[in-house]
Amino acid sequence: MYKKLMMEAVKEALKAQSKGEVPIGAVIADLEGRIISKAHNTVINDNNVSSHAEINAIKKASSTLNNYRLTNTVLYSTVEPCVMCMGAVIHARIKRIVFGTHDIKWGAAGSLYSFHENRRLNHMPEVVSGVLEDECRKLIQNFFKEKRRQAKEKRTCPVLP
Repeated sequence: MYKKLMMEAVKEALKAQSKGEVPIGAVIADLEGRIISKAHNTVINDNNVSSHAEINAIKKASSTLNNYRLTNTVLYSTVEPCVMCMGAVIHARIKRIVFGTHDIKWGAAGSLYSFHENRRLNHMPEVVSGVLEDECRKLIQNFFKEKRRQAKEKRTCPVLP
């Protein structure tokens, strides 16, 4: 079930990429695997730093369920959630996080921080990592590789009169 739902998150990441956004997708499902919400990054298009895929999926799921508490749900994300997103997961009481690739610069579910293991917080979600890891990692790596190539090309392109 994890792979099937992660593929849905990958599809969302591709939507983000097609809009010029960082390709991260998220899905929230119940424990039986029924999808409640799907979302992707919209930070650039919304001009809003909090429009991460996970936050967008949490907002949609809360609206669908008419409840800010998302107990007995699972968040699938192509990339390890950041500090902001993990804070939202904890506040929403999401039971489990399943993610594809680690984020060594921003990750708060095992890479840089381990919010899910912090006993001082009032909720400790389960974490499953590495689901479709290669596909998720390649999506992000290729996106930023292309961004760097475009930036380099822009710097080295001669200005014509």
